[in-house]
Amino acid sequence: MPLQVSDYSWQQTETAVFLSVPLRGVCVRDADVFCTDSYLKVNCPPFLFEVFLYAPIDDESSKAKIGNDAIVFTLYKKEAAMWENLSISGVDKEIMQRIREESVLQAQETARGATEAKAAAKREDQKYALSVMMKIEEEERKKIEAMKENERIKATKELEAWKEHQKKAEEQKKIQKEEKLCQQEKQIEEERKKLKNKKSLTRNLASRSLATKGRSSENIFSEKVKEDSVPAPRSGGSIQISFTPRVFPTALRESKAAEEEEWLHKQAEARRAMNTDIPELCDLKEEEKNPEWLKDKGNKLFATENYLAAVNAYNLAIRLNNKIPSLYLNRAACHLKLKNLHKAIEDSSKASWITKLPSRWIHPTKLYKMMLRRFGM
Repeated sequence: MPLQVSDYSWQQTETAVFLSVPLRGVCVRDADVFCTDSYLKVNCPPFLFEVFLYAPIDDESSKAKIGNDAIVFTLYKKEAAMWENLSISGVDKEIMQRIREESVLQAQETARGATEAKAAAKREDQKYALSVMMKIEEEERKKIEAMKENERIKATKELEAWKEHQKKAEEQKKIQKEEKLCQQEKQIEEERKKLKNKKSLTRNLASRSLATKGRSSENIFSEKVKEDSVPAPRSGGSIQISFTPRVFPTALRESKAAEEEEWLHKQAEARRAMNTDIPELCDLKEEEKNPEWLKDKGNKLFATENYLAAVNAYNLAIRLNNKIPSLYLNRAACHLKLKNLHKAIEDSSKASWITKLPSRWIHPTKLYKMMLRRFGM
């Protein structure tokens, strides 16, 4: 049975009521306070304090201060007036019970309203945050679109400038070509004039020589002697020459038979391994379908640090001939540059298997270290 607290004290003004409830011998901080506009209850076992207020109060703005074995309430009146008593008088148990139930229902409605208001405020905050995020994203999108548009305009201007430069260069080349043609025509005309002058000069010389021949017989005799001393021309004939048939353009005396046979054997294997259904081979020329050519192409791309293109070249060469260990080693070097360590180790293992290295080199860690030493990484 709780003990009713009756030794409380209270004071009032026209706008507020000051109530002090002593709770001796218990922890006041564990007290349960329940307050509505017409009912106040303090439950702190084994003490119980309740009062049915004389007039309504503003329970939202009222305050309670806990400490020093007491609870001090500051209750603000809804209507400014002096109260005759703190609690209403002449109240039976039924009215008290009804006031308690109404107070509980009022507290529940207030709590429900506060919860709904809190939820509504949270939803509004979420909507506001979402709208702000959407606005920020829209601004970012517009900024990106503006950057893209600026880059597009810049690229268009550069392209137009390049086209204009190319047009001017072509016009300049055309003008130079026309000038060159004019110069050539002038030179041809000058050569024609020189040739005419030369022909006229030779005619004059011939006429003069004929005149001199008629005048002196000694010159005629000397000319006959000269003609008789000239030997007769040789008789014509044909010589038959045959060559040893060879695949290589060099002469047989300059060739190395062993290396040529090896090269021909590799080419034959590559042609046998070549699959015309490979879509990558459709756009290649006949000389570009050679694994050695693809290997050289991959080496050039590796030297220019275009590692992905080099890997593609080595892949196609391996599909044409998978028995060349240098293709796997070069592709492993590309994977090593691209930080694809597992693929680099796999290609190194294939190369070591093809070249039949000792088993101690096939360990992935040693292969990886070997590639690091080889390419200085």
